[in-house]
Amino acid sequence: MKSLQLALGIAAISVSIVTALPHLDAAALDALRSKLVGEGKCPYAAHRAATRNEKECPHLREELKKRAVFDPVAQKVSTTGTHAWVAPKSGDQRGPCPGLNALANHGYLPHNGVADIPTIIQAVNTAYGMAVDLGSFLATYGTLFDGNALSPHPGYSIGGPTVLEAILGSTTLLGVPTGLSGSHNNYEGDTSPTRGDLFLKGNDYLLQIDQFQQYYNALLDNTPAPQQYSALFPFRQARFNDSISKNPYFFFPQFAGVLVSPAGYAFPPAMMANHSADYPQGYLDKQTFKSFFAVTGNSGAFKYTPGYERIPDNWYKRPVGDEYTIPGFVSDVMQYGNKDSRLLSPGGNTGTPNSFVGVDPSNLSKGVYNAASLTQGNNLECFTFQLVQSEAPGLVTSLYKDVTAAVAPLAANINKNLAGLNCPKLVSVDQSQYNKYPGYKQAKGP
Repeated sequence: MKSLQLALGIAAISVSIVTALPHLDAAALDALRSKLVGEGKCPYAAHRAATRNEKECPHLREELKKRAVFDPVAQKVSTTGTHAWVAPKSGDQRGPCPGLNALANHGYLPHNGVADIPTIIQAVNTAYGMAVDLGSFLATYGTLFDGNALSPHPGYSIGGPTVLEAILGSTTLLGVPTGLSGSHNNYEGDTSPTRGDLFLKGNDYLLQIDQFQQYYNALLDNTPAPQQYSALFPFRQARFNDSISKNPYFFFPQFAGVLVSPAGYAFPPAMMANHSADYPQGYLDKQTFKSFFAVTGNSGAFKYTPGYERIPDNWYKRPVGDEYTIPGFVSDVMQYGNKDSRLLSPGGNTGTPNSFVGVDPSNLSKGVYNAASLTQGNNLECFTFQLVQSEAPGLVTSLYKDVTAAVAPLAANINKNLAGLNCPKLVSVDQSQYNKYPGYKQAKGP
């Protein structure tokens, strides 16, 4: 049944871009896409046409946002009945991702906080409007590194380690999966907007009130979500500089740093904003922001209750047809990276505060990519995904007996996402470039 539901969901997404915009028929949509491609505004849209949809082109994506019509029926997210909020009980897993915690509290994910890949993909799409490409990659990645990729029902814990669930129990494992709460440097990482650096706080999965207050203060009132995200850049840069100035073990890897760390800044405006006729692109008001992060009280006197994340009542997700895709997310990452190039490549402190040194992408990739080329076309996506694919086998040897079989689903997912992009071929990675960073070898939490 889950497989059927997922298949139907994917099919619906592939056509929803037209059905959500009744005044823009398929022919008009094709004409708009062709016009933008012809003007050179979508440098890689033509390569992806066979495997992905129109949202690959960021200019087309922005045009569709302008044309999108708020649909209170299609966008309403249920918080009643089977999706009424229920507090986590003892043994239920909750972790560093407020969005996943809220989904478990509302029954979109199993209430125990342990879910398989199809359930995760369907939940984030149904409740938040995360596209299948992004949802499937993140779920598959999290399963390999922090769950069990060889289980009959591959999945992971959204919190800490557990051996109580059949989804994680397997004779193919050499150890106990850490869950997302123990994913430091492979999924979650330093310089989070609301979670502390592992070395500084002793954990990287609990919200820090002072950081939440800074995020809260930086969030513009009565402003569409895309502009709210743009205005968060000084806060994002300040958090990066704070890690450099205080954390001698600060490490910023290519995936957990360059790609996942920005999610903490991009995902709330992109997928927690409430949508309405007045704000068809969404607006993340501060009460909604507090609800999703399990924070109560007034500014200056906030209280955080771990695991109590909640989807607000009368909350409306992204427009159907404007799901948050990998290209959309990479575009958001690039928006900040174009303002501060440190955010686009690995680096870290070398054992003392303020000793930050970046990794030259050219050295890491043995000349295939360089700092300048990462800002061009789809190279950041190519480089990051290829790096993950290259490094993954060596990073999971202590967890799986059959590493090749464990890595295969993630490799297949990456190959599908990169198909047709004409990526420069990354043959090998010089991981010795990381040896200067003591944070690279830091033990995983919690």
